[in-house]
Amino acid sequence: MNPPEPIVLPSNQPRDRFYQGGSRISDFRSEPPSDPRTPEDWVGSTTSVRGAAPVGMTRLPDGRLLVEALEAAPIEWLGPEHVERFGADAKLLVKLLDAGQRLPIHAHPDGEFAARHVGARHGKAEAWYILSPGTVFLGLKEDVDDARLLALVEGQHASELLALMHEIDVRINDTVYVPPGVLHAIGEGILLAEVQEPEDLSILLEWEGYDLDGARDGHLGLGFELALNAVETRGRSRDEALALVRAAADDGPALVPEADRYFRLDRVSTEGDFPAGLAVVIGLDGELSLGTANGAVPLRRGTTVLVPYSAGGMRLTGAGTALVARPPLA
Repeated sequence: MNPPEPIVLPSNQPRDRFYQGGSRISDFRSEPPSDPRTPEDWVGSTTSVRGAAPVGMTRLPDGRLLVEALEAAPIEWLGPEHVERFGADAKLLVKLLDAGQRLPIHAHPDGEFAARHVGARHGKAEAWYILSPGTVFLGLKEDVDDARLLALVEGQHASELLALMHEIDVRINDTVYVPPGVLHAIGEGILLAEVQEPEDLSILLEWEGYDLDGARDGHLGLGFELALNAVETRGRSRDEALALVRAAADDGPALVPEADRYFRLDRVSTEGDFPAGLAVVIGLDGELSLGTANGAVPLRRGTTVLVPYSAGGMRLTGAGTALVARPPLA
């Protein structure tokens, strides 16, 4: 079998999701309009929608799932240092997300909670690169004790929950890091690129008005009394919440340093060189060329490319902007 080369990926949008969206992804990718409940494009994914495998997983041009290819040839895809530390685990999931409506208030567990209570290999830290402006809700303004939080969830007092959270306006090229446990919601109208740990684990504190049964499915099968233990209930000051948000520099790391332990995201606006390693590259604007030892791939707005370790070092050149998402350092 020939070593894997960079692969231009088509959209991979799971259908019938519980919230609306998808048209902004189609516009971004210059594709025909998508169904109204396809708000996420899972890019370079070894992760399935929870309980619905293989939905959400990337399928390669040869018909194999990406996860199968990694398991068959981990060093070619991930590199020896990565495999020595993490095994055949990509340690990364990238998405495009179109909030056709405000997402429900939710949080994700950390790795320790996920391993102990759900048997998952990862928690779910995530970060967003904002592609269209809007409003996000991030973290609590004040301490909320367990009994009050449970009562708010069981009573579905969403407006009261939102009032307890920091409301933050975000602009194009802003990034937002969301640590595990931190309550958050993405406002209607936002298109973003997301990097995250490769799990589909959400604790839902709100579900009225969404196509889901949160009382049944919102607590990872644990019951809310236990699941809410994974949620951060301490209040963060406004400055603490804003410290998770930054405007991405023209070139270089786009996220706050705290995110590096989970994933890396760089913005390239002139040209950039990257060492060999697994990467997902997203074209944002202009026309770039993604060059490796195996040749060059054109990179325009909405193009997504999966780059394996075996392709060697990567160089982006041309006139345009791109994002480069990578796993944490081994």
